[in-house]
Parts: sequence; C-alpha cells; structure tokens
Amino acid sequence: MTAMPLSAPSEDLGALPNWNLGDLYAGPDAPALEADFQRAQELAEAFQARYETRVRLLSGAALAAVIGEYEKLQELLGRIGSYAGLLYAGDMNDATIGQFYQTAQERMNAIGTRVLFFTLEINRIADGDLEPKFAAPELARWRPWLREVRVYRPHQLSDELEKLLYEKYVSGRSAWSRLFDETLAGLRFDIGGRALTNAEAFNLLSNPDGAKRKEAATAITSGLGGAIRTFGLVHNTLAKDKEIEDRWRNYARPISARNLSNCVEDETVDALIGAVRAAYPSLAHRYYRLKAKWLGQGKLNHWDRNAPLPGDDDRVIPWEDARAIVLDSYRRFSPVLAEIGERFFSQGWIDAPVRAGKSPGAFAHPTVPSAHPYILVNYQGRTRDVMTLAHELGHGVHQILAGGQGHLLAETPLTLAETASVFGEMLTFRSLLAAETEPKRRRILLARKVEDMINTVVRQIAFCEFERRFHDERRQGEVTPERIGAIWLEIQREALGDAFIFDADYAPYWSYIPHFVHTPFYVYAYAFGDCLVNSLYTVYEKFPLGFAVRYRAMLAAGGTLRHRELLAPFGLDASDPGFWDRGLGVIRGFIDELEALDA
Repeated sequence: MTAMPLSAPSEDLGALPNWNLGDLYAGPDAPALEADFQRAQELAEAFQARYETRVRLLSGAALAAVIGEYEKLQELLGRIGSYAGLLYAGDMNDATIGQFYQTAQERMNAIGTRVLFFTLEINRIADGDLEPKFAAPELARWRPWLREVRVYRPHQLSDELEKLLYEKYVSGRSAWSRLFDETLAGLRFDIGGRALTNAEAFNLLSNPDGAKRKEAATAITSGLGGAIRTFGLVHNTLAKDKEIEDRWRNYARPISARNLSNCVEDETVDALIGAVRAAYPSLAHRYYRLKAKWLGQGKLNHWDRNAPLPGDDDRVIPWEDARAIVLDSYRRFSPVLAEIGERFFSQGWIDAPVRAGKSPGAFAHPTVPSAHPYILVNYQGRTRDVMTLAHELGHGVHQILAGGQGHLLAETPLTLAETASVFGEMLTFRSLLAAETEPKRRRILLARKVEDMINTVVRQIAFCEFERRFHDERRQGEVTPERIGAIWLEIQREALGDAFIFDADYAPYWSYIPHFVHTPFYVYAYAFGDCLVNSLYTVYEKFPLGFAVRYRAMLAAGGTLRHRELLAPFGLDASDPGFWDRGLGVIRGFIDELEALDA
C-alpha cells in the first residue's frame, strides 16, 4: 500500500498517558538490565550444579527452600521478559526494538534451559514418595504450585525432548507469532485519504455513518486480503506445530492442553460451549433481528454489527472523564479496588494513545510481584473504549491483589482471570444504567451492553468453534486461506443468525485475531468469565453484605485455589449443569427488557 500520513489523535480526548517502563529498566542498554541478565545466568548455573539429578532426594523442608530459589530466578527472568515484551508491544515497527526483543528472548531461553530439569524431576517423583514430604510445614505453602506442575505428568516427554522443544521455541512458535504481530502492525488501511492503523480502521466500524462503516470495511477487507497468504501460512504452521506436540504429549483433543492449563475439566468447557451454542437463537439471533429493525434494514451488513443505534450520538468521552467513570464505579463497590485502580492512572502504568506500530487491542500485563502490572489500550473516546478500560483495570487490580502470593503462586488460570475483568465492566455498566432514567437513553445503554455481552459470550464461543474446525481440518493437510475464510463465514452465520449478510468480503476477518496465534483456544475464557460474573453479580444483588470482602479474597488467592474452591463462598459451582444457563439468562433478561421497551 502507498504510504500516507497517519491520522492525528483527536484533541477532544485530552492528554493521553504513555506508560513509564522505567520502573522495570531505564532502557534496553541500561546497566541494570545487563546486570540482571548476568545475575540470572549465574543463579541458573549454580542452581543446575547443586540440584540436577538430586531433586527426588530432597527432604520436604529442603525442597521448599529450593522452590524458593527457583521462584527468585523465575521472577528475575520475568522482569526482564516483561520489559522486553512491553517495549516491543509499544512499537512493533521499530527494527531496533524488534532486535532487542528477539535477543532478550533468546538469552532468557538459554538461561531457562539450565533449570528446566527442576519441574521435570519433580514430576518423576512418585505420589507415594512426595506426599510424606508435605509433613514439613515449609512445603505446605507450595502444595498448590506443585499440584499445577504435576497435572502435566501424563503428558511429559523425556528430558531430551523437553529440552529440545524448550530451546526451539524462540525459532519456532515465538518467531511465527512475531511474524504475525509485525505483519498486522505494519498494515495500513486507506480510508478517507489517510493511512490508518488496525485500531483506527476497526474503530470506524462503530461510526454512525453507514457509508463510512462500509468504506472502512472495504479497506479492511483489502488490507487483510493483501496479507492473507502470510496469515494463512502462520496459522497453518502453528496449527501443525501444535498437532505434532499434542500427539507426542497424548492430548485427546486440540483444546485439551488449554483446558489443563486453565485448571478446568474438558467436561466443564464442553458444557459451557454446548450451553452457549444452544442459546444462539435466544441471544444473538433475537437481538440482531431487533437491531435490524431499529436501523430500518431488512438485513444487516457485516459492517453494521457494531453500528450505534439511532439517536445514539456516542459522544467522544475525554480520557479524564473515562477515568472518573471507571474509578467511581469501582469505588461504589469497593473503595479498596478503586484505590488500587487509581495507582494505574497516577503512576504511569497505562499506555493509551493509538500509535503506528503499537500492538492493537488491549491487555493488562502482570509483570512480576516485585514490580507492578501495566495496561495497554488504544483509547479513541468511545463508550466501548471506556468499557475496555474498565475490563483491563479489572485485570490489573486482580494482578496487584494476587501478587501477594509471590511469583509462582500469583498466576491465575485464564478462566478466572477473565472474571475480574468482566466484573469490572459490569460494575461500570451498572453504574451508568442506574444513573439513566430517560427511556431512550436507557435502551441505548442496554443495547450496548447486550452487544458487549454477545461479543464476549456468543462471538468468543464462535471463535472457539472456528478454532476447533480449523485445527481438525488442518490434521488432514494444509488449509488454504480461502477454505479458512469459508469456515469462518459458516461459523459466523451459525452464531449471529439470519439477520446478517455475510458475504465474501467478510471472509478474511479471521486473520487479524491475535488469540488464534498467541494462545490457541484462549477465547472461551471470555465466555466463562462473563457467565460466571453474571452469576456472581446476581449473588451480589441478593446478598451485598460482605460480598466485596469475599470478592477481594477470591482475587487475592491468585493460583492457590481452583474454581470450585473459589466459588464455594458464593454458593456457585461451575460444574453444575444449570450454572451456565443461569449466566446466559442474565443476557436473555436484558434482551427481554429491550423488547419491552420496543413494544
């Protein structure tokens, strides 16, 4: 595509913050960074020399002490890796930053290879030999971490194969993921005489002007289509790589490894997927027929999916207003959560502006407990951007609270991590809805929330079904980009219903979704979190006394407890067959209210 100037940030947004990565390191050439690399190398070499082949011989107290040493090394590497990853996310087009990022990954990989033996040897200890070691009180703290390490025992390979896979990661999956990121970040979309980034182009799909939405959609189709062979190669290669490793590790299905890492049973995930698919007609199909009626169209074009409703000016919300909206919503629920959230704004932990080369979308990165999380958003002043900010702040607050568990025990499975973020969105939405008494504005707020929930639940389960279909077909041979597009269209029609026209122009849209590349089958975690939050919020409304305290305790548990234990204080059980339908019932209730307002 021809080079054109990027659009300038809107002055209506006010001053947007850039994060300050100096809390990690002053720069890629900082002496402290090189010193930490050297320290990590020395710690890894000493650790290997002292403990390799001897782990099974350690007493309970000694094993606890060694795990503590291992945690310190992993946290040091985590700090380095977080800095490199965040710097790269800020500008993927800068070749010097890309070089630094790759070199840092390779150096960390070489250091990590030296201590890979530790978890492998832990998993070779028989249950009968490990259990007596827990008589040592020092080891009891590490039981949850050991539990999560040992769930991989049936899928562990020989030490030589494990080392080979670990070392080759930087030239395998990681390299292909980087190719995807840099290809997507480098695309420019010619719209209205300007070359727009990914984030800017997709933002125009929410423009009130249907002609502008169509122009943006056409440009997106053209831009993605121009790189479709590269995207197809990336997806095919990574799917094949996963299939080979899954086969060697004896995973039953492509999704099984993700379920194991999420600490959730295959049957529970199957029940979630089945419940959402069964609800497609009563949720997405029903809602989008309403939306087509409101927009005065017999059928919606694919670029109308996020169109604002008639009368919805979707005014630009300046950054400071967004900050106040989100923090006030958190504060009404829990002043403690709001106080933690305020630190992200006041201490330079958020990167908000749209920039060329910046990672699209949004994320909250936990870094390490000795530092603090960082949030990346591409803020453009729309209501959805405010909800995204509330979502990512939920992650960030969760990560701060869980950090008290220490580096190894702070990490939360994706399914529960998405609970905190979606709960933050729900708090913000409920605050806005409670303050709105004008029926027309209330309908618009409800419709926006329903669309967000459909995107979080129906669309993400549809993404998961797309991944399943693609990975299953890939096992029979390479899948052409055209065939991938056909699968995509079939899944979208099934999920969103006959209110839409999904033609060939929409076929390349599978190619820009990073989760398919970075974390296969991640996406169902959003639906898990949304349905769980719907049930949690229902409990909160019925029994508010003490709820916030129990909720903070759930977040502070980090990875020490599984979903059954975490939800028990709220009287919830995700393995209950009716659990998911209760969560989906909240969305149905909102659509019922919209239909009543429309009557």
